[in-house]
Amino acid sequence: MTSQPRRALAQLLRAGKVELLATWRAQVRELPSAKHLDVPTLNDHIPGLIDEIAVSLELGDDRTIAQNLREGTPPEHGAQRVEDGFDIIEVVSEYNILRGCVHALADQHDIRMDRNLLHVLNMVMDGAIGMAVQTFAEEKAHEVRKRRQEYLAFVAHDLRNPLTAISLSAALLEATMKKAEVDEETTHVFRTLHRNVGQLETLVTKVLEENANLLSEEGLSLERRHFDLWALVEAVIQSMAPVAADAGTRLINAIPKELVVYADAELLRRVFQNLIGNAITYTARGEVRIGAAMNDLRDGTACWVTDNGSGIDKDRLDSIFDKGEGDVERIDSTGLGLAIVKTFIEAHGGTVRAQSEKGQGTTIRFELPDRQ
Repeated sequence: MTSQPRRALAQLLRAGKVELLATWRAQVRELPSAKHLDVPTLNDHIPGLIDEIAVSLELGDDRTIAQNLREGTPPEHGAQRVEDGFDIIEVVSEYNILRGCVHALADQHDIRMDRNLLHVLNMVMDGAIGMAVQTFAEEKAHEVRKRRQEYLAFVAHDLRNPLTAISLSAALLEATMKKAEVDEETTHVFRTLHRNVGQLETLVTKVLEENANLLSEEGLSLERRHFDLWALVEAVIQSMAPVAADAGTRLINAIPKELVVYADAELLRRVFQNLIGNAITYTARGEVRIGAAMNDLRDGTACWVTDNGSGIDKDRLDSIFDKGEGDVERIDSTGLGLAIVKTFIEAHGGTVRAQSEKGQGTTIRFELPDRQ
C-alpha cells in the first residue's frame, strides 16, 4: 500500500515536471559541458526519469524498482552523454542535482521525507547513477579501443608504399647483380630480404583487412611548424621512385623551392605519400605532377597532385574520400588512402576536393590554413 508522502510526491512530480525540469536545467547549465546544449539535448532522458521516479514512489517495491531502472532511461542517458561531451563527474552531478531539486520540491509543498520515501528515492537515484555511469564508461572504453584500432590501420596503410618500394628496389638490385658473379652469401642475403619483406606485407594486409571499416581519428595531435615544402615532397618522391619506375610513371616536383608551409610535417608527408601512390596506380606510363602555391587570399597554401591517368567516374567523385570507398576493380583497394588524406587535412582546418575526367586524369587539391 502506498504511503501518503510517497503518493503525494509522485503526484507532485507529475504535475510540476515542467517547473522541476526548468529548475534542474538552470543548475546543470553550470556544468562546463552543458553550457552550449539546447533544451531538448540537455533534457535528454531526464523527463522520462522523473516519470520513473513517480512510478517507483507509488510501487515502493525494491525488486520492481531495480527492474524498471534496467529497462528505463539511465543506460541510454549515459551513452548519450558521451556524445554530448560530458565527463563522468558531470554525469553523476546532473543526477545529484535532480535529487536535490526533488528534495526542494517536497520541502516547498510540506511533504515529509520519511524513511520509507527517502529509501525509495535514494534507491532510484543511486541505481540510475550506477547504470548511467556504467554505460558511460563502457562507451568511453569503446572509443579508446576504436581509436587504437584506427591508428593501427593508418600506420599499416602508410607502411604499404615504403614496403613496396623496398621490395622493388631489392628485386632491381638483385637483377642487376645477377649479370655479374654473385657469391652464395649475397644470394642468401637477398633471399632473407625477400622473405622478411613478404612477411611484413602479409602482416600489413591482415591489419588493413581487420580495420578497413574504421577511420575516424578523433583527438589527432598536431605538431605544426614552418618548413620547406619542396624538400618534403622531394623526399617522398625519392622514396617512391622504385614504385614509379616499375609503373613507368614520371614524378615531377613543381613546388617552388622557396615556398614555406605551416603544418605537421609528418602528417603532410603521409598525405603526399598517399596521393602520389594513388596517382601512380592509375597513371602507368604517364606523368604525376605535384604543385603548390600561396592561396588567393595569401592566408594559407594550396597544394595539388595532378596526373594524366585513367581518371575517376563522375558517380564516384563525391564519395572517394569516404571511408571504405575503395575501387571495386582493385582487389587491394581498402578505401583508406583518400579517407586518411581527408582526415589529416581537416585536422589542420583545411579542405580537400577532387577534379577528374574519365580518361583525362585527376587532380586532388587541398588547402592548408597558415594559422593555428
